[in-house]
Amino acid sequence: MSHVLRPPQIDLAGILSQQHPNIDLRTSAYENSTRNFLKALTNYKNRAITTISERRKHQASEKKKILDRTHAVETETSQCKLKEIELVAQLEREKEERKEAELLVASFKRQLGGLREKIASVEADIEQYRALTQNLRREKNKERSTLSSYNSHVFPELRSCEERLSCAIEGVEKDRLLVRFSRLDPTEPQKEASFVIDLASETFKIITASPHLPSMPILVNNLNESRDIYAFFRDVRAAYVLLLAPTAQ
Repeated sequence: MSHVLRPPQIDLAGILSQQHPNIDLRTSAYENSTRNFLKALTNYKNRAITTISERRKHQASEKKKILDRTHAVETETSQCKLKEIELVAQLEREKEERKEAELLVASFKRQLGGLREKIASVEADIEQYRALTQNLRREKNKERSTLSSYNSHVFPELRSCEERLSCAIEGVEKDRLLVRFSRLDPTEPQKEASFVIDLASETFKIITASPHLPSMPILVNNLNESRDIYAFFRDVRAAYVLLLAPTAQ
């Protein structure tokens, strides 16, 4: 309970009866009380200012923290939105890629089906060709057997004709014949002459001739005009005889 100062009781009659009347107002106590009050008020004000300053600093610090947190949250939110946009775009790309892949798979499946059909068709053709090849091989073997049998009878006669005609004819390449003449010079029976004639086209051509026969172009020209190849062989042999054994004529 606070102490309440009460004004003292003044004996006015006694004071007035004094030679020098004086009233003690006790100003020192008032001044002390006032000074203490002002000091307490100043202390309270200083404490209030300090408290307010500290609160302001704390509030500023908390506000800064909240602003930093808000900025960090906003930054993170922006990054999340950007990531979300990227993820959505990536999902769209993946959807498109999946659609393209599905289309490619469907196309490959169709191609695979077509290839299987072609393979089946080719295999059927191969089987047909195999059967045909086997038939042709059997026929060829049969013909070869027939030709071998025929050759065994004809070859001696052919050799006899070649000996009598002094001329041998054999195939060397497709549509080409090698013609060899022997016994061109009675004094040198080992001498031979030969040439290769190309029968591939309507115009006959001499590929090689050994030895060189100067009149060969004229004889080939006559052959292409007359188409008589047997006469051509006869004329070439006669020309080689003149070239190699001029004294035989």
